[in-house]
Amino acid sequence: MAAMVSPSIRVSFVKARNSGYSTNKRAPKSSFKCVAIYADEEAVDRAHPPPRPYWKEVKNNVARTQKLRLITAIKTPYLWDGRFDLLEYDKLVETQIECGVEGVIVGGTTGEGHLMSWDEHIMLIAHTAKNYGDSLQVIGNTGSNSTREALHATQQGFAVGMDASLQINPYYGKTSLTGLQAHFNAVLDEGPAIIYNVPGRTGQDIPNEIVEKCAEHSNFVGVKECTGNDRIKYYTDQGITCWSGNDDEAFEARHKAGAQGVISVTSNIIPSLFRLLMDEEDVEKAKKCEELIEWLFQAPNPIGLNTMLMMGGRAKPVFRLPYVQYPEEQRKEGARILEEIGLEYTIFDEVRVMEDDDFLWRSSF
Repeated sequence: MAAMVSPSIRVSFVKARNSGYSTNKRAPKSSFKCVAIYADEEAVDRAHPPPRPYWKEVKNNVARTQKLRLITAIKTPYLWDGRFDLLEYDKLVETQIECGVEGVIVGGTTGEGHLMSWDEHIMLIAHTAKNYGDSLQVIGNTGSNSTREALHATQQGFAVGMDASLQINPYYGKTSLTGLQAHFNAVLDEGPAIIYNVPGRTGQDIPNEIVEKCAEHSNFVGVKECTGNDRIKYYTDQGITCWSGNDDEAFEARHKAGAQGVISVTSNIIPSLFRLLMDEEDVEKAKKCEELIEWLFQAPNPIGLNTMLMMGGRAKPVFRLPYVQYPEEQRKEGARILEEIGLEYTIFDEVRVMEDDDFLWRSSF
């Protein structure tokens, strides 16, 4: 039996054989099953276009990404049921673009990629690339402690349009230096990548010699470095592009240690001010940010950022556990800090302290 579904595609069915066992389940409506779809080559080409030839853009993407001064690790807001709130997400990204941000990290620690399924993760990268890829560089956090997972996610990320990936070193199940180099080589082969060194989270520092070896790869973009400005200075003296991963050190990293810029959490709140700090050595403006940065990191990121975005009405007060809001006294302190900075420097029109009962914790979604 055959069914024609288009002039060039033929679907063939055969009668299903008896399974050999009895069941109380209702029999299927049809006793035929689909076994194959045949098509001429032209039809296959139309139905299944080849992946976007991102490898043709690799050199351009490496060079473009290396020029970025301000990259925001963008927050992922949620609906009341715990799913992504894409409407609020889009507003956040659009505000970043308006304020001079040149790139976003999608699904990073700040964006809670570790609390997402890979399907959610890749969907958010695709959504961002499709809607905003012409306005900023989309960098997908597709790293993993499993090389196989990192490869698969990175391949998917490039297929849906990201410009570069962010690659962490394997954590918890730490590996040897030889294994670490092999892991990075594998993901670098897939396309432009920023190596992310944050031993406070991974429990393992990425040594200089590993980064120097990675820098020989044509797809190496640079390093997001969280161990301090001495390491950043060491790399930049060798011509290795480096972004500070610490907001409290980013100003000096940029103007004293030679960093290209910062991959920032705080720029979710004050993007235009952080852009100014990356462009100009304005010490007074830098001091203006210090208390806010300290407040945001009183608990592990992204707890402080989530709380403040909710206080400012830019995200619904919904947490995916295990994250929960700051206590009320800390929220009062945060509101005071923003008032002193001046709301005109922030993405908020107003800030509320809120009650504890206003916040919702989601353990499943």
